[in-house]
Amino acid sequence: MNYEIRTTVADDWVRLRELRLAALRDPVARVAFVDTYENSAAQSETFWRGRATPIAEGGAATNVIAADDDGVWVAMLALLDETGEQSPPVGALGVIDEEGPAVRQIHVVSVYIRPEHRGTGLAGLLFREAVDWTWENTKAERMRLWVHGDNPRARAFYNRIGFTPTGQTMAFPPVPAETEHEMVLDRP
Repeated sequence: MNYEIRTTVADDWVRLRELRLAALRDPVARVAFVDTYENSAAQSETFWRGRATPIAEGGAATNVIAADDDGVWVAMLALLDETGEQSPPVGALGVIDEEGPAVRQIHVVSVYIRPEHRGTGLAGLLFREAVDWTWENTKAERMRLWVHGDNPRARAFYNRIGFTPTGQTMAFPPVPAETEHEMVLDRP
């Protein structure tokens, strides 16, 4: 299967919303997302347009999506600006960090691939686009993400594509008794 992989624009908001809601219905969403289906479903068109608009154009995130041969969106991830270049840096829990980040970085969140497309190599393609976009469009020194302690498959994938554990952990916001682990990919 061939995939079209690209970043979203504001007018993609309906399709981005649909894919996000599908992701939040997936049984693995519990360890992959901090959000709930109910919360996302209740968001306004303005919210979703902002989410679909790239950082460089004033949006909340740069989203990378993959569409299959039929044009169906089957995968996504979002890149949040923690460089301080485009928007105020946002900390791990979504709180604006007034002092700025210790390291200029892009934060990878909302990674999702529809179940029928998992194991096809699509995740690698999606991340390759995200990494290339980051190095070409930002001055970030690194990319980072948090992976749930109960998600060994994701952790192994991130290791395979070059992300390394920092040793930093934090409580998983929806369930503070659970742990997330920080992984980073440094700029070459």
